[in-house]
Amino acid sequence: MDAPQAGRPSLVVDVVSDVVCPWCYLGKRRLAAAIAMVPEVEATVRWHPFQLDPSVPAGGMSREEYVRRKFGDPRRLDAAHARLVAFGRAEGVDYRFERITRSPNTIDAHRMVRWTEVERQEEAVEALFRAYFTEGRDVGDHAVLAEIGAAVGLDPATTRRRLATEESVAAVSSEIEEAYRIGVNAVPCFIIGGRYAVMGAEAPATIAKAIRTAAAAAAEASQLPRTGTA
Repeated sequence: MDAPQAGRPSLVVDVVSDVVCPWCYLGKRRLAAAIAMVPEVEATVRWHPFQLDPSVPAGGMSREEYVRRKFGDPRRLDAAHARLVAFGRAEGVDYRFERITRSPNTIDAHRMVRWTEVERQEEAVEALFRAYFTEGRDVGDHAVLAEIGAAVGLDPATTRRRLATEESVAAVSSEIEEAYRIGVNAVPCFIIGGRYAVMGAEAPATIAKAIRTAAAAAAEASQLPRTGTA
């Protein structure tokens, strides 16, 4: 992102999400809309990993088997999917749940995002969401991840080679454990200015209000007199 402009307060929005979480995709778009509603604040977004279901095996599993194991009757998801499709349409998200055939373990996707240049991580996250929820691609497949990585500046051959190792697995797992430790038990979770948390894909106005509140609190704190020796 561009450097903060002079005279504008700046803050960081840390987003904890999983790339197979449909509400996280919706939340990403709503966050962007919220930031546009507060042009007086320079917001920098940072992405952090989470796993909705760490029990999914490393190679993933069929979507049909996963849904049956987790929900029993697949029809139990119909109402939730219809609701998401309607919400997504309003935010420019094209959910195509019928195209999803695999439920992947997302550690490798999070590793790929981690290897991306910070300035392009948001682009990588968007590409992963689109690949899974609109195109129905397996975002646990190394070839798919290498292709997505190539679009955001990673060398595909190098990405595939790194994915075949344990590189960054411990680091990503540690970040996920830290999210659990600080009380994140549902995603998306927006931690704004290190002070306020918005849980879930709330309306843009709700997120914008939290951004304004966090920016005001940070500005007030910066003006407090400091004690102690120089």
